Amino acid sequence: MTDGFEDPGAMSATAPAAVVARVAALAERLGVPHAEVFDVSRLSAASGVPEPVVGALLGGRPAGEPDVQTRFLQRVDLLRRTRLKPNGRKYTQQEIADGAGMSRQQAGALINGDRRPTMEHCDAIQRFFRVHAGFLTAEDPEALVGALQRTEQELLQQLADRERRAAAVAGDPLERLLQDHGVRGIAWRAAQLPTDQHRDKVAEWLDMLLESVKRPES
Repeated sequence: MTDGFEDPGAMSATAPAAVVARVAALAERLGVPHAEVFDVSRLSAASGVPEPVVGALLGGRPAGEPDVQTRFLQRVDLLRRTRLKPNGRKYTQQEIADGAGMSRQQAGALINGDRRPTMEHCDAIQRFFRVHAGFLTAEDPEALVGALQRTEQELLQQLADRERRAAAVAGDPLERLLQDHGVRGIAWRAAQLPTDQHRDKVAEWLDMLLESVKRPES
């Protein structure tokens, strides 16, 4: 249909094990309970994926992918339940319409499933609720991976902060090298690269740099 958007296409039916393993390893290193980083309710709110589907994908089990219309309705409903007004109440259809720049009738038809959304509709609603691009359109595995990658970035920042504090106390010369070369900033940006192959290339460069530095004998 010309007034709708195309399904993004096939992707793995389960959340890739690589990102799950990376998050689990970081959580272990930081002493963060796995139940916290893999909290189904939190990941559902962050990704838009229904809680039962999040649980299935995390467990490596396939989950049925809804069609585009059903996915849109599920995620708009989740946004209205989890992104509330300052007074704790849901946004009304009129408020969503006003904030998204559409008529009350148009917003109502979209929210009630009487009209197929376009990419422009999705973009406008995403901006209104201040969620990332693709929140309403990404397939469930892709959406969950995005939420896990954001968790991974947060954990990496926590790890970098902890190591920086520890090194400052110890007067570690390696820490000074890392700061001088901006290595931690590079690693932080590397975590946002789309594939493990991209990250591996950055890791190889870092390995060469770190091998050139010898810690003093203790």
